[in-house]
Amino acid sequence: MNKILVIGGSKGIGNAILTSLVEKHSVINISRTAPLLSNTNLTHYSCNILTDELPAIEEIDTLIYCPGSINLKPISRLKLEDFRDDFEINVVGAVKAIQHYLPALKKGNKPSILLFSTVAAKLGMPFHASVAAAKSAVEGLTKSLGAEFAPTIRVNAIAPTVTETDLASKLLRNERMIENITERHPLKKFLKPNEVADLATFLISEKASSISGQIFELDCGIVSFKI
Repeated sequence: MNKILVIGGSKGIGNAILTSLVEKHSVINISRTAPLLSNTNLTHYSCNILTDELPAIEEIDTLIYCPGSINLKPISRLKLEDFRDDFEINVVGAVKAIQHYLPALKKGNKPSILLFSTVAAKLGMPFHASVAAAKSAVEGLTKSLGAEFAPTIRVNAIAPTVTETDLASKLLRNERMIENITERHPLKKFLKPNEVADLATFLISEKASSISGQIFELDCGIVSFKI
């Protein structure tokens, strides 16, 4: 039974990952609110990743950092504070967690780190300047740390397209918007959280032991195809 630390596992993609892992692994969740799920394998710490002191954990096998943002505005309406806020939650929070838990990871069994980007880091989209800039930094961090930590700790990231979560609810708030987003993707669909969780589960497993420093575009074809 591996010990897996999920940061941001109370909602959305993080919660789907937590749910997929908790039956077979010892899972520690850190988030501001507790997940609704209750399981003897689950330990929760209420904590704001940016402002609070992180709990001490002696040993972990995997760190998964899920917090993110979707801050979509024209550049003329984005304030410098928006860029700072998006960078803080997406990048600085991840760095804080990795630095704090690096000694614990080094004690782990074939340890790994999993981060999250977005398809907007590869595909230019209007109104995505702030989040795309922050997530591009996450991709750079993934590759840099993958090299720095090799061969001991693997580091990868997933870059999902629109996923049906509370965070993306403004993009999916009516039938017309849902239809438009569906039609934009070559596979004529967008993501469910469990689909992202399935890829996450694979990337932290022994089956992915030869994969590090990679960004996986879970994109329903929108980055790869023009149809």
